[in-house]
Amino acid sequence: MKNSMPRWALALALTLCSAAASAAWPDKPIKIIVGFPPGTTGDLIARSLAPKLSQSLGQAVVVENRTGAGSSVAAEAVARSVPDGYTLLLSTTANVINQSVSPNLKFDFTKDLAPVMLLAENPVLLVVPANSPANTLQGLIAAAKAAPGKLSFASSGNGTFTHLYGELFNQVAGVKLTHVPYRGSSQAITDVLSGVVDASFAPSTPVLSNVKAGKLKALAVIGRGRMPALPEVPTFEEGKIPGFDSALWFGLNVPSGTPANVVEMLGMQLRSALDAPDVKSQFMAQGIQVIADGPQKFGEQVARENAQWARLVKAANIQGE
Repeated sequence: MKNSMPRWALALALTLCSAAASAAWPDKPIKIIVGFPPGTTGDLIARSLAPKLSQSLGQAVVVENRTGAGSSVAAEAVARSVPDGYTLLLSTTANVINQSVSPNLKFDFTKDLAPVMLLAENPVLLVVPANSPANTLQGLIAAAKAAPGKLSFASSGNGTFTHLYGELFNQVAGVKLTHVPYRGSSQAITDVLSGVVDASFAPSTPVLSNVKAGKLKALAVIGRGRMPALPEVPTFEEGKIPGFDSALWFGLNVPSGTPANVVEMLGMQLRSALDAPDVKSQFMAQGIQVIADGPQKFGEQVARENAQWARLVKAANIQGE
């Protein structure tokens, strides 16, 4: 005689097992996957938080760098993992942008990954060479309008956030800066320093020392407010250029379907880790600002940016690499 469990009973059993497993979470090591190489800002954030989480959760929290496709390789790996709270994604602005510039992605960042916390932001600076005649945001706009297409901006590649900020600037300010893409940010900044390129939208962390040393001029900052490290540099909003309040952000996501109590516990421990004095000092030294927005606010920001970048990509006909 064949003995089989009714479907409703099987579903109930699986639900109870899942609930029991999440109630015991965590009972094994946790992995944070970062889509960029060691030493990058996202990697620094993950490695600053991992020991704090390990201590508070009582399990090892390891950071794994899985690079490729502007963090899409890492995001897809987490999206396809078991939604049990043991595989996390250190997400960035790039993950939202990739939705629009890479239409052939095999996953949907906004549907397949759930927000846990918007951890921090790295303000983005509009920088020009030290000898640039432009000393203000409006000065650069005036120069660009006087010679359409003559001035240029460097980016770390087609379809990257540094490219999209430049195209957004062209659109909102009514100018035409010529895009000069590089393979990575290092050479892009080098060519702005030397005056080969006229401007760049760059995360503050890699250019802050050059600005403070007078090798680059920062005309405006993209972010929620002025940077404590550069209080004299106005925001784009102050320069009468709207739509530039979202800096380069870093968040934590889990696969959709991860139990709510696990997401809640993660959020509590992340907030505690971000509040630690040594973590704050590490972030401040790199120009990183703690945000600590929970799932709802983080999700709302992702939705807003997803719509914004989709419109821009379509209007400017931007293609990813």
